[in-house]
Amino acid sequence: MANMQTLDPNASPLDYYGWELRRLREAAHLKQGQLGDIIFCTGSLIGQIETTKKVPTRDFSERVDAALGTDGLFSRLVGLVLRSQLPTWFQPYADMETKATYISTFQAQLVHGLLQTEEYARAVLAVNHHDKIDEVTAARMERQRIFQGANPPALWVVLSEAALFQEVGGPDLMRRQLAYLLEFHDHPWVQIQVLPFTAGQHTGMIGSFNLLRFEDDPDLFYVDSYDQGHMTANPQVIKERTVGYARLQATALSPEDSAALIARVMEERYGNQP
Repeated sequence: MANMQTLDPNASPLDYYGWELRRLREAAHLKQGQLGDIIFCTGSLIGQIETTKKVPTRDFSERVDAALGTDGLFSRLVGLVLRSQLPTWFQPYADMETKATYISTFQAQLVHGLLQTEEYARAVLAVNHHDKIDEVTAARMERQRIFQGANPPALWVVLSEAALFQEVGGPDLMRRQLAYLLEFHDHPWVQIQVLPFTAGQHTGMIGSFNLLRFEDDPDLFYVDSYDQGHMTANPQVIKERTVGYARLQATALSPEDSAALIARVMEERYGNQP
């Protein structure tokens, strides 16, 4: 890891953030402990972020902006920093996701990342990223900010019933995750359909996938695997997957019936445990 003497602001978004934090803190004639007192954290944390040993959070960044009067600089930088914590192979897709006007996805086993609670995301990511779980969880939560913009994308999710029964993090966590899904029932830009077990064979049996649509760019198909992602704008692939997704939508339960099933599983499987 870099130290205060060797930090290169051109090395990465995290290095640039740390370099700017140190530069502007010193310009304000504040020691690390003094800035920490102002923003309610330790001087040690300030030092760790300045030397890239810790990844800043959005809350930290907003507090620093207020304390140093930096006009939202760190609040803007933190988005780049958190995105840089995503797996390298996933970052191109994450960039395109922020530009999409319409996202349609089939999820075969897990709740889609844009609809995960923080504790569900942490439990899922801890399986393969236990050494940097705080960073990758924060990065996943940052992706969800696309719904907070002035022009959020429309998101249509077809979720296999298996995802409702795949217990992640224990029954209490799952109950809260399913309750969170129900909060989207009246959301103007989010639709959730559950593909029931009774559907039998279906066009999503190849696995989870995403389709992205843009205002001025070609549609994209994306699928990921253990250590890489595949994204293509090949017209034939887009045509086949679009038709396949339409069949999934037609086979899945309606949004209303899907919400009823989610509520039933939430109560019967993850309700009051003996």
